[in-house]
Amino acid sequence: MQTNQEIQSPLNALERRIDMAVAVAEIDKDVESRLKRMARTVKMPGFRPGKVPMKIVAQTYGPQARSEAIGAAVERAFGEKIREQNLRVAGYPRIEPKESGSEGALEFSAVFEVYPEVVPGDLSAQTIERPALTVGDAEVDKTIDVLRKQRTTFEATDRAAEDGDRVVIDFAGRKDGELFEGGQAEDFPFVLGAGSMLKDFEAAVLGLTVGATKTFDMTFPDDYHAKHLAGQAVQFEITVKKVEAPKLPEVDADFAKALGVADGEVAKLREEVKANLEREVKRRIQAKVKEQVMDALLAVTPIEVPKALVEAEAGQLAENAKRDLAARGMDTKNIPVEPAWFGDQAMRRVKLGLIMAELVKGNELHAKPEQIRALVEEMAQSYEDPSELVRWYYAQPERLAQAEAVVIEDNVVNWVLSKAQASDKAIAFDELMGNAA
Repeated sequence: MQTNQEIQSPLNALERRIDMAVAVAEIDKDVESRLKRMARTVKMPGFRPGKVPMKIVAQTYGPQARSEAIGAAVERAFGEKIREQNLRVAGYPRIEPKESGSEGALEFSAVFEVYPEVVPGDLSAQTIERPALTVGDAEVDKTIDVLRKQRTTFEATDRAAEDGDRVVIDFAGRKDGELFEGGQAEDFPFVLGAGSMLKDFEAAVLGLTVGATKTFDMTFPDDYHAKHLAGQAVQFEITVKKVEAPKLPEVDADFAKALGVADGEVAKLREEVKANLEREVKRRIQAKVKEQVMDALLAVTPIEVPKALVEAEAGQLAENAKRDLAARGMDTKNIPVEPAWFGDQAMRRVKLGLIMAELVKGNELHAKPEQIRALVEEMAQSYEDPSELVRWYYAQPERLAQAEAVVIEDNVVNWVLSKAQASDKAIAFDELMGNAA
């Protein structure tokens, strides 16, 4: 095929334009060839398969064949020039036909982006702090306390309601003397201090006993989720039906059995809690270190990224968000999830992907089979039958690819730590665990 191709000067740092002229004669020849192939199998009423006159085939399928021929010609011309110039195209080119062209040729322009050249920067001045924490008896005790609170039961009491108690009430709310929507309920349970009710509402219930009735004024916060009540002054009348005091389970054989220790040994429960806690602490420390490493890479390697890659990543993040909402039981048909919401996150992910790919290639940081195996076996330790999970991962390459990606990230993190100024810094258990503590 005869083509005339020219790469023009960049429109911006990563955008390129190629002008192409494709010979009409070559396109006509391809159209004829395509129509002949169609004629062998095309079916039309009144004709046997393969016996439809070529004139009718051309009338019916000619526009389709010409469109396909032009598309194929432009694609070949574009591919030839890209290979000739050794360009790495990011995304898909935008093909623009030219209005005025030379006789006997169709002229086009292809506008596209290329991948940037990535040169990782100097990491020697970057500081990274590795959180340091050793899991001991105090951390195990705190975790067991959390597990106890998760299994709190409540018992009826005659005393006045205190923080931590579960109360059951009837309430009716009025605005300007009229009941308002959503402002009344019967036999409504909630735990004082749990944050499920507004603080002023909870404060009015504190100190009341079973059978007590109280009327009080309250003003909803300006940012209250129900817009018709935000900032509004109302009056509530409440009646206390039940006050129940919390009761934590004892750390005994029954408690241990409830947590999966078959023989009920408390010592064994503590061992399992400690082992699980050590894995979780390790995971959280790795996550904090990884975040610092990624920040360091971005700081020393400023790059411009193709818009096409960012848009594609933002679209994928939006789809992931929709799937997450659907998994939570929500109907996503009427829930707008716009890719633009994920623009900054997509930009960060694309930049890091390009930087890490360059580091992996330039420093032989690919995942080794033994590294992948070690990671899979480590993840399997929290399961009842670790060997079953290992077999599950190795049953399909797609599953193993997830573990491989984690190993590659770990290799990059360790490489960066070897180049940067890394140091250990003690961290409090509650700070590391956050809400989990």
